[in-house]
Amino acid sequence: MPGLWQRIAGLFGSLLAMGGAKAIELPEDRAEGLYHLYKGGGVTADGPALLVRKSLADKVSLSGSYYVDAVSNASIDVVTTASKFKETRKAYDFGVDYAYRDSLMSLGVYRSKEPDYQADSVSIDVAQEVYGNMTTVALGFTRGVDKVLKAGEPSFSDSAKHWQYRLGITQVLTPRLLGSANLEVVSDDGYLGNPYRVARVFGASVPERNPRTRTSRALKFKLIGDLGERNAARVEYRYFWDTWDIKAHTLEAGYSRYVGNDWLADGFVRFYKQGQALFYSDNASSETLYLSRNRQLSDFRSFGLGGKLSYTAKRVPGQYELKIVGSIERIRFNYGNFTDIRTRKAYDFDANLLQLYVTATF
Repeated sequence: MPGLWQRIAGLFGSLLAMGGAKAIELPEDRAEGLYHLYKGGGVTADGPALLVRKSLADKVSLSGSYYVDAVSNASIDVVTTASKFKETRKAYDFGVDYAYRDSLMSLGVYRSKEPDYQADSVSIDVAQEVYGNMTTVALGFTRGVDKVLKAGEPSFSDSAKHWQYRLGITQVLTPRLLGSANLEVVSDDGYLGNPYRVARVFGASVPERNPRTRTSRALKFKLIGDLGERNAARVEYRYFWDTWDIKAHTLEAGYSRYVGNDWLADGFVRFYKQGQALFYSDNASSETLYLSRNRQLSDFRSFGLGGKLSYTAKRVPGQYELKIVGSIERIRFNYGNFTDIRTRKAYDFDANLLQLYVTATF
């Protein structure tokens, strides 16, 4: 499902530390094991994820991760046009980080493979601290290539290429306030649809036809504030637009609080709203060059409410730390112009995302 891998990867940490008051350092040596479960809209996906990171000579950090998604799919698209199915996706990620003075340079390679889809990418990121380490500027680039197949049709084979450019700045605004702004530009070329999905024209099913090019942009702003007494709050806003005429807004707010010395509680709310693609139609009245009934390209909104609880099970300062973390999120999806053809009503559903993991720094 869209965004799940990004959320899992986010638990493994980012390249940049939240603060900017000291010189860039390599990520901590760590080992992590995670189990995730997503269930909603007829889709169940679960599996483990593992990560190991180790530094060498205080200049280089090596990392590797392994992720498994076992998917049982009976979503609205599947049950109305095809049969239920099960498949397993496996992903591998390897990275190298190199710290030199106030710069952090990173190189990563990624591969995801399932029976009818394979994605490969390589990424390069550079982060530089300036102005007395109060400002961090980050640049990044990712090049990806996907291979698309179709089960039961050996003659079908296509591909897609992706270019992603990133620019970000993180600024210490006050001793208790941190701000950041990030711009992302993505260019896609090739097969950008789903070989199993169909559209509708006057109620009749026809193959989905998407443009073979797409350029999207996203601008995100974030503020993190220290509220004192081991409390913190954050708020962020993201605006997305693309050449398919989709415009989307995401607003998220969160609160964190330490309870004693060993417990950390986090809570957040998220609201998302999106307009439809130019060529989207729930049931078109005429044939056009491009036509899609992909509900992810429709007019819809979602609301998420979640929480996370972290427990430090063992800590030896300067040597190692062991944490146990659990998080849960409840998401509500409401589609404005995508209907369930069985009931002819606007489609909506609830989804749950559960994540449990153990992390050890050493």
